[in-house]
Amino acid sequence: MKKVLTFAATLNVILLLGAGFSAASADKLKVVSSFTVISDFAMNVGGDKISLTTLVGPDGDAHVYEPKPADAAAVAGADVVLVNGLHFEGFLPRLVEASATKAPIVELTKGVEPIKSAEEDHGHDAAGGVRHEEHGAYDPHAFQSISNAKIYVRNIVDAFCRADAANCDAYKSNADAYTKKLDATEAEVKAAIASIPEAKRLIITSHDAFGYFQHEYGLKFLAPEGISTDSEASAADIVALIKQVKEDKASAIFVENITNPRLIEQIAAETGLRVGGTLYSDALSKPDEGASTYIDMMHHNIETFKNAILGS
Repeated sequence: MKKVLTFAATLNVILLLGAGFSAASADKLKVVSSFTVISDFAMNVGGDKISLTTLVGPDGDAHVYEPKPADAAAVAGADVVLVNGLHFEGFLPRLVEASATKAPIVELTKGVEPIKSAEEDHGHDAAGGVRHEEHGAYDPHAFQSISNAKIYVRNIVDAFCRADAANCDAYKSNADAYTKKLDATEAEVKAAIASIPEAKRLIITSHDAFGYFQHEYGLKFLAPEGISTDSEASAADIVALIKQVKEDKASAIFVENITNPRLIEQIAAETGLRVGGTLYSDALSKPDEGASTYIDMMHHNIETFKNAILGS
């Protein structure tokens, strides 16, 4: 009979193999980030003082991600683990338990004023019988507000300074410089939204990821799926959404980089809306694809909104 290594057994093998390679990065703070947006924040704060591992990579969906033994090994060896919190990473409790890490698990939404989720998502069986973890009562996509992004950055500085006091001044200096860039980006986003007539500010996206953007900047979003891509829209939900789109005269409809476009294409066909492009919601793009940093993501999304709505 063929033997199959358990998750724990595979993890032990990886930990043993990795032990000999730790010296190369011994002088750097070992940081693990749950997904790409946080990794970009971390690199802007940490620079060359950190060694960074990202669990859910470009175009990846943290809502439904299944951790690998290598992920547990990375978490086990980390000095700091940076996560979003607010139940964004459903896989996190299992991963932390499997890794037995001693590193602090830093929730970067600490200090953010959370907004209520528009749904009650109690978890369900996904395709293949995998039951993903329950999502909370609050929308976890706080990073879609640049004001909140600045809170994430401050929390990263605090975490890095606690773990590596010798380089604290460098982390603070890097964060100050990056925050100025975020301030400039936020001014550009607000100016772009101001150029869109209020009557044209209703748009459709794949899942409910832009609540904080709506709250902060004034666009209104509707979505067939809830805050998690794991919550599938029912036929009744889709019919109701199509009716609302027609009644409220939505201006544009978009797919997202982490979701299957089929449902959005169906709604576009039913409503006569043209798909206006791809938005980056829960993950950055691969390098050289236009949204590989948080600031590039914000620029890409706002230009995509404007081009689709105003035809420019």
